Order: sequence, then structure tokens, then C-alpha cells
Amino acid sequence: MDEFEARRVVDTLRERGVPAHLEMAKAGLSQFGVRVTLFDGRVAVWDTDGTAGLEAQVMRDGILVGFVPMIEGSEHFTEAEIVDAIARTDYDRPVARQRATPPPPAPALPQEGGFFRRFRGGFR
Repeated sequence: MDEFEARRVVDTLRERGVPAHLEMAKAGLSQFGVRVTLFDGRVAVWDTDGTAGLEAQVMRDGILVGFVPMIEGSEHFTEAEIVDAIARTDYDRPVARQRATPPPPAPALPQEGGFFRRFRGGFR
């Protein structure tokens, strides 16, 4: 996922009330993904490894406590399908699974980046 795609996915998730953030891979400066903050202190880090498919690691205090296996066919997902897959994930088990239906949207969260985001986006 490139930076701009990841940013659009994060913005759309935040509009649906999902506490998503832009995540930059520690291994390289050109790999970006989505970090979802879970309400029990865990975080799910989606797609920062540079592979084509969509998968996530669930971490607590830097320790792997679960994962989302690669979603079949996700290498061909559109941004809307990526957003839907992330929003429908149920993290209650160590090996997360997809819910049949997405949870109801929560109140929208503000976009991240504020004033400095306008610099990066070229004041569009």
C-alpha cells in the first residue's frame, strides 16, 4: 500500500468511527499501512510488510498476541473493499476472523494531520 492509498483508507475508516491511523513500516520509508487501535490496549497493524495480500498483526506492548491471516483475493481489492475488510474484522480471538456483516458505524473521528497535512497535500 502506498502512502496516499493508506491515508485515504485511514480517512474513510475514521469517517466510519474506526480509530485508524497511518502506519509507516520500520523497515523502510516507502511501506505504509493502517494501524487500528483496539479498545483493550492492542493494536492491529495492517499491510506494512509490502506483500500484495491484506493481512494484519495484532500487538500488545510490542508483543504479537494475534494475527489476521491473509484475506483470500485481497491482492485485487479496491480501497472500498480494503476499508470494508478492516471494519468487519473481529479481533476477539488470537486468529481474527471476518464478521458476516460490518458493525454499525460509530460517530466519525476527526482526520489526522491538522495544519501540517495541508503542506503535504499541496493545499488542495
